[in-house]
Amino acid sequence: MSGILFIISAPSGSGKTTLTNELLRLVPGLRFSISYTTRPPRGSEQHGREYYFVGKEDFEQMIRRGEFLEYACVFGHYYGTTRHILQDARKAGRDLLLDIDVQGAAQVKAQMPEAVSIFILPPSRSALEFRLRNRSHTEHMDSEEVILRRLEAARIEIENYRNYDYILVNDRLEQSIALLKAIVAAERLKRSGATPSAENAGVLAMAESCLLLNVRQRAEQILASFERPGVDTR
Repeated sequence: MSGILFIISAPSGSGKTTLTNELLRLVPGLRFSISYTTRPPRGSEQHGREYYFVGKEDFEQMIRRGEFLEYACVFGHYYGTTRHILQDARKAGRDLLLDIDVQGAAQVKAQMPEAVSIFILPPSRSALEFRLRNRSHTEHMDSEEVILRRLEAARIEIENYRNYDYILVNDRLEQSIALLKAIVAAERLKRSGATPSAENAGVLAMAESCLLLNVRQRAEQILASFERPGVDTR
């Protein structure tokens, strides 16, 4: 393994967690970076599994000690990735998957431009709203204010899609998983220096279909649905 750093960002409710969990289950040699956060656990979340849950004072001490590769404050809570996680993954010969927001992604890209960045988009504003309402009901957090705030935050995040290498529209789960796997495989192949085989051609083509240049028009349509609710992006 070459120690590739993969960054995945997405608005809340886009299905990022499901996709990353499937990617980690199906692709060997890939380690997930567990972030630190000051927000309280949700539902069945456990310390050291989804996040390391710490107090605000502890987090700010870590900032002062320079322990974070990136960090950001989102909805009043800190989130951050420590430097040692990347170092540990490289020592183990594994690639690292970072699940971070657009602020964190920009910080990491500034320090490590060779990192591979992937932005996951919902197919439309209405689709994201449906997913957020379903999740809020499951988590017993049926707050209209929270849903509207997350939709507005999603619009702001999506405006940053142009800063990412790959754009993946999460419309159909199985297809999205296959595309995400193809991106990882294609980047590993390109950085290995090996000559692509005929078998690898299909994987490379799948990954290429998600490159920013090839998805820009669809992404602009999705962004328009947030600026003008009711726009059909199909």
